[in-house]
Formats: sequence, C-alpha cells, structure tokens
Amino acid sequence: MSYKKADLYPCNPATARGQATKLGSSGDKIVYTNGRTVVIRDLKTPAVAVTYSGHIQNTTIARISPSGYYCASADITGTVRVWDVVGEDQSLKGEYKVISGAVKDLEWDGESKRIIAVGDGRDKFGHAFMMDTGSSTGEIIGHSKIINAVSIRHQRPFRAATAADDATIIFHQGAPYKYEKTIKTHTKFVQDVRYASTGDHFASVGSDAKIFIYDGKSGNTLAEVTDSPHSGTIMACSWSPDSKSIVTSSADCTVKLWDVESHKAITSWSLGSGVDNQQVGNAWTASDNIVSLSMSGTLNIFDKRVGDKPSTKLFGPQKSVTAALTLPSTSGTFLAGTADGRVLSYSDSKYAPLEGSGHAALIPGLASISSGAVYSVGFDDSLREIEGGKSFVPAICSTASQPKAVAVAGDSTVFIAEVNEVEAIRFNQKVSELKPKFSPSAVAATGSIVAVGGEDQKVHLFDWDGKSLTESGTLEGNKGTVSAIAFSPDGALLASGDSSGKIVLYDVRERKTITSRWSFHSARINSLAWTTDGQHCASGSLDTHVYVWSVQKPMRNIAIKNAGPGGVSTVFWIDDGRLASAGADACVRTWSISFPA
Repeated sequence: MSYKKADLYPCNPATARGQATKLGSSGDKIVYTNGRTVVIRDLKTPAVAVTYSGHIQNTTIARISPSGYYCASADITGTVRVWDVVGEDQSLKGEYKVISGAVKDLEWDGESKRIIAVGDGRDKFGHAFMMDTGSSTGEIIGHSKIINAVSIRHQRPFRAATAADDATIIFHQGAPYKYEKTIKTHTKFVQDVRYASTGDHFASVGSDAKIFIYDGKSGNTLAEVTDSPHSGTIMACSWSPDSKSIVTSSADCTVKLWDVESHKAITSWSLGSGVDNQQVGNAWTASDNIVSLSMSGTLNIFDKRVGDKPSTKLFGPQKSVTAALTLPSTSGTFLAGTADGRVLSYSDSKYAPLEGSGHAALIPGLASISSGAVYSVGFDDSLREIEGGKSFVPAICSTASQPKAVAVAGDSTVFIAEVNEVEAIRFNQKVSELKPKFSPSAVAATGSIVAVGGEDQKVHLFDWDGKSLTESGTLEGNKGTVSAIAFSPDGALLASGDSSGKIVLYDVRERKTITSRWSFHSARINSLAWTTDGQHCASGSLDTHVYVWSVQKPMRNIAIKNAGPGGVSTVFWIDDGRLASAGADACVRTWSISFPA
C-alpha cells in the first residue's frame, strides 16, 4: 500500500470584527493567513493551493517577494519567517523576532532583499531588516500607536510609508530607512497605505472614509479623492498593475474603483448589507483580477468591465473543519461542517454554503444513509436535516443536551450520543431515549444494531426494534474514552478508537476482538472511515497523522504523517482510491491511495 498527495481544498482568510485583513498577491496568486496556516492560492484554479504551517502561533500577514522565490509570513508574537515557495520543501531561509507584539503588515523592497514589518510593540512599532541575515536596515520611528500598514517604493531611490492608529503617515527615506516627515492628512485611524507599481504615487485610506494620493518620491500630498465617497471605514486599497487606478474596500459593504488622474469614481460594487458583507481587505493581481474580502471570509472577485456584482465568489471554511462526509450516490461531492456552525458543500471545484439558516455553534457530527438523507448536530443543541446536499430543511429538532456524535440507521432513525443520554429521533420526533449508567461519547449504527462508545472505555451494543434500545453486549479492549467508532459497510466489523490513540477491531457477530494492534497513533482518535469493500479502515487523530489499516494484514498500514497541522478531526473516503482528511487548519486535503491487487 502507498499514497501520494492529491488536491488540497483551502480555507478562506480569517477575519476579525473592526480590523482590516491584509491580502497579498503575486502574479495570478493571492496569499493570506488563517490560524497558523499561510495559504497561497491560484485564482485561475482555486483548488490548486499551497499551505505553510511552520509558525507556532497564529499568523497575521504573509507576502511573496517580488522575485517570486520567497514568502515572508509573520505571527501574533512578532516573529517573521522567510521561507522558500519554489518546490515542496518550503525550506526556512530565516526566522526573526522583530517586534514584541502582533505584526499587522510587512512589505518587501523591489530587490527582494529587505523587509519592513510593522504592528504592535512596547519599545517600537516597526523594524527594517535584511531577509537573509536579519540585520537592521534602518529605523521605523515617529508613530505613537500601533502601525497598521507599510508600503515600500520598489524603485530607487527607495522610500517607505507607514500608517498607524495615531492618524498619521510617516514618510521614510531609504535604504537604510530613516524618518523624513510626518503626514497629517487623516483625522482618524489610517488603515492602509500602498505604493503604485511605478513608484510615482502612493495612496492612503482610513477610518475617516477618506482617500489621499501622494507623490511617491517626496511624500507631498497631491490630492484628496472626494467624488462619490464611502460612508464607512475604508479598510484597504490596492493599485492596478498599470498604476492608473486604485480599488478600495469599505465597511459600508461596497468596493469602489477610482481613476487616479481624474480622482473620479469609475465603478462601485455593492455586496449587500450587514456585518458579514463588510469589506475588510483587498488585492489586485497581475492578471487584473480585483479581489475583495468580506467579513464572512468570502473572497469576491470582480471584473472592472462588468456589472455591479462580483463575477465570482470563493467560499470556504474559516474555522476548523470538525465533521465531513461524502454525499451518497455522488461523485466527488462532500459536506464539511465547521467550528462556527457552518456547513459547506464542495462540488464542481468550489465550495458553496448551504441555503437556509444553519447551526449557531460547532458541528460535532454529520451522518448519512444510502437514500441520500444527511443529518447534522450542533453544539447549539439541535438536529438538522440537509436536503440534497444543498439546503437545510426548515424544521429544527432540539436535543435534550449537548450532542457529541450522530449516526443514522437504515430506517432513517437518527441516534444522537449526548452528554448523559442517547436519543433516537425519526422525522423530527423523539422516538426513544436511553439514559445509560455510563457517559456516551460516540455512536454508530448498522441495520438494527446500534453501538455506543462510552467514557467507561467500552463499546456497548444495543438492538433497535424501532421503539427502544435494548443492550445486547459489551466490547472491551480500549484503553481510554471511546472517541470514534465505525461499522464496516456490511456491518460485520466494528472499529473503535479511543483517547489514548488505540484502535480495536471487533467481530460484531462473535462479540470478539480481531486485533488490538492498530495502535500507532499517539493521541485521541477523532474519526474512522471504511472503504466500501470493508477491507481497509482510515483513522485521523489529534496527533496530526492519518493511517490506513488493512483487515487482512493488521500489521500493514499506510502512514500519512503530519496530514493535518493542529490535528485531524475527520477522515472520509471520496471514493475507494481517494481519501480526504480535515481538521484544525480548516483545509481539506486529499490523498491518492494505492492498494495491492
């Protein structure tokens, strides 16, 4: 048995209320961060993405060098890592502690040699350094509050502009960079400052909803753009590749395109209303794609020649993927439930959110049956049905307590393992409830048999007669709380994973252990998934690894190490040759698995 990497379905950028989110671009690619992960995503083929997870703490900003060979990414502790984007090794070029707090923005110079990083700090708010040695290349001074943005003129003579919460812009000469003057055009927080690619001008935007244009060499203020102004904080601005236009994204839920020479608005796009549609970041790629980021994490792609709406919207998980499954009787379509209560459907090379109001909190489980019905449970103490993999059924069924797992029997009865009981629900009506002596922690069902894992380190088997559950046996062998259980497709075998990382394989009919040697994980088993022939079982664990086990040869396995940075929450088979895993970094990774003939 062997494996190789297949497609990666990336997460969308992380956002925070009232804060700008910086997006970077390089050629046709955009680069952004979510948690500890840096994502480089090709807009022409959105499913083609590269992720980097070298940071220990949550990342805040990432930008690719003008040469295209390196990426600099920074985190909430003030650490900047410079790493290679050419090839799969992602070798580290250097790691530097630049300020004492979170880095809000960073920028490369035109020679891909120097970097300025800015943000929050105690002794200073910014630092200029060489990318290969970390040695200082000047001083970033003059601000009294957090610096939100920095931009560097890529042509000689080098110049740099920084924008901060103290409502000022500091203009620096370089290199080495040194203070030249303070620009006081804005009256509130300055959110972004960006140089044009020609270096002739730079622009600034801020919480006062104003836009200013400056001379790139002298820093003199040339004009204020007052035509058709935004009505809310402008979070970001970006220049067109030809340096003749700028695009701005605002908390008033609009994106505007401006002509720099005439200082007039060319186009205005409205994204709707409400917090989710506030625009908090943008980028303009070399292929003339305008990308604006919504507070909800949606990436809106605009064509400057077309219409008043985005030409494309890229959806994706913003929070950890906590549950997922392949839709029955479909090819390559799967659902992913997240820690913020959303369920997204992936098909036709893109994500789409389900229609209707979903859950309000983390989704611990999804379950389906061959007829196509899919059920989800959430920490909002509710059970929801998903119709056709596209929309939530309006009816909501409340659970007695917080759900931990869900399973569906062939007669469409839904079994929910909760904190203190197991509920059986059919057609949104409670049919039965069981309050066992143990605390349920996992559940699985096949035919008329229901297996309930417990914190007592045992799997309890129950017979279901359509009205009540009757205990018929106990399976012992796990060494910790039973955290995941799964029946083989024919119901003959049961795999049980626990909090210690051990998986035990049982014969259901004989009530005996087949093997207890699937024990290579070192932390809690979060998910188990069988192939359709029942000969192989995949496991995903908090230890970040995925294993594929063989029933016929229990000591043979495929080890996919570090499959999910931060831990794997769920594994599922898209088809018998393609395995998917997802977890803490909100990305879904797929693996091509080769089984021996």
